Amino acid sequence: MAIREVREIGDEILTKKCKEVTKMTLRTRVLIEDMLDTMYEKFGVGLAAPQVGVLKNIVVIDVGEGPIVLINPEIIEADGEQTGEEGCLSVPGKWGIVTRPDHVKVRALNEEMEEFEIEGEGLLARAFCHEIDHLSGDLYVNKVEDGLHDVQTEEEEE
Repeated sequence: MAIREVREIGDEILTKKCKEVTKMTLRTRVLIEDMLDTMYEKFGVGLAAPQVGVLKNIVVIDVGEGPIVLINPEIIEADGEQTGEEGCLSVPGKWGIVTRPDHVKVRALNEEMEEFEIEGEGLLARAFCHEIDHLSGDLYVNKVEDGLHDVQTEEEEE
């Protein structure tokens, strides 16, 4: 498949609301594969369709347990609280402290357009919230508690 360009903060598409996916097409399947390839190439743990310039309700996530594809996802339960560092492929070189639910349950469609529910805690819950926010044009930078910080490379830390 193909690596797609990741849109960066300031690109208007990142502030737009995405459209519901009503049927699985070849173009949508290719988009999902490209999103996974792009996420892995950029060392991300999640990617939403608007980040590659497509206004569709599609998210891909992999926190180390294998890829998760969510079509038309919605958070149906959230509880607990976690505060931690968050970054985004669309905001390169930056991170910030964000408080999110520690446990979420998501209802979505899979690639066969079958409804399913999935639960996540910790990093997976954070990824669900972060990526689903993208679908309504909401970036994590709007939620940071202490401003954005520059990512330091290992060479800079020494």
